[in-house]
Amino acid sequence: MNTSYMTERQKIIIRELEIKNKISVVDLALKLNVTPETIRKDLSTLEAKRKLRRIHGGAIQYFGLIKEPHFNKKVGISHNQKKLIGEAAATFIMDGETVVLDVGSTTLHIASSIKNVQNATIVTNSLAAAEILNNRLENRLFDGKVIVLGGTTNPLQRSISGSLTNMLLENFYFDKAFISCGGINKDGICDFNIDEAAASSIMIKKASQVFVVADSSKMNQRALFQIGSFSSIDYVITDSEMPNDWSKDAMVRGLNWVNVGDSQ
Repeated sequence: MNTSYMTERQKIIIRELEIKNKISVVDLALKLNVTPETIRKDLSTLEAKRKLRRIHGGAIQYFGLIKEPHFNKKVGISHNQKKLIGEAAATFIMDGETVVLDVGSTTLHIASSIKNVQNATIVTNSLAAAEILNNRLENRLFDGKVIVLGGTTNPLQRSISGSLTNMLLENFYFDKAFISCGGINKDGICDFNIDEAAASSIMIKKASQVFVVADSSKMNQRALFQIGSFSSIDYVITDSEMPNDWSKDAMVRGLNWVNVGDSQ
C-alpha cells in the first residue's frame, strides 16, 4: 500500500488548509458535497500521514512536536477562538493589579482587550503585546504602565527570553499571570522553546493567580518543554469542554475551567 497516496478529495482538503490554516468538517462537507462522516474519515487518514492535525470540529496544519510555527502563522490559527479567549481573560484584570503576559499568540488578544482598568501594571516579554499595550495606553483605553522585560530577542517569535529575562522576572511579584502554551495535557502545560518555557515557569512561580489561555487545538498535545503542572494553575480559559478522561483526575478536576465556546 502506498501511504503517500491521496484521493482528489483529500488533495482539495489539504489545499483548503494551506489557504485557511484551519478547516471545518461542516464547511468541507458542504463544499465537497459529502457527509461530515466522510470528511472525518479523510481527516483521520490525513492525520495518520502527518498532513494535518485533528481538532474538535475540524483540523489545523501539522507542526509536529519539535517545530514551532512562525509567530505570524500562529496568529492566524484559531484566530476567532483566541480572540474570545483573550477577551474573557482580560475581564479578570482588576484596578491596581500587576499582571504578567507571556509571549503566546493568545496572550496577544488579552493585550488587545484590556480596557477600563485603572492604575494597572502590565509586564511582558512579548514584543508584539508590548506594541499593542503601548498603543492602548496612548489612546487611554486603560490607565497604568507597561514594563517590557529585557533579554535576548527572537525575531521569528517576536519574543524576549534568556537568562537576563529570567533574572529580571525573579524580582517581581504578580497578582496574576496569563500563560499560553504549545500543548496542554493531563501532566500540565508545555511549550516548544526552552527559554520561553523557563520564563513562563518563573511567571507562574511569582504569581498569586495563574491563568492558562489555550485554544482547543492545544488539548491533549505535547511540546518539548514542561512549563508547569496543574497544581500550579488556577484557571484554564479555552474554547472547549474539559476532556472527559481528565475529569477523573482530582488535580485537574479542581481547576476553574472557563469555556468561552459556551458563549458562541
